Amino acid sequence: MSLWRDPPDLEALNAKQHGTIGQALDIRFERYDEQSLTASMVVDGRTRQPYGLLHGGASVVLAETVGSSASYLCIDTERFYCVGIEVNANHLRAVRSGRVTATARPVHIGRSTHVWDIRLADDNGTLTCISRLTVAVVARGETPAGH
Repeated sequence: MSLWRDPPDLEALNAKQHGTIGQALDIRFERYDEQSLTASMVVDGRTRQPYGLLHGGASVVLAETVGSSASYLCIDTERFYCVGIEVNANHLRAVRSGRVTATARPVHIGRSTHVWDIRLADDNGTLTCISRLTVAVVARGETPAGH
């Protein structure tokens, strides 16, 4: 059974990156299946820290982008919206170039919160980062706590 409210439209997801940090970091939504959403990000001067390695913060941006987008695809967007309320990341291996690919899979899809496991891998498929994102599902017209 599919997780998605409607089948994801990769072209529309990529168009939503225009004018955002996702565009600046060249984040691209690439594929989905019934239980996951995948996007990638370039590793270059935009995403490296001063020592030539992929910046951990850039990995978190990719993880939150794919996880938040996945949550959005699971809800009735006329009645609700999603906001990230917690994200963490364990950086496992350095990346110097190429692209990193992040795949978000649900841990919990509830009425008011979603929790995502997001795994990042380099061009060789080697795991580079594990992230967990918690998203609040908020009724339109309400302001989430802390925002």
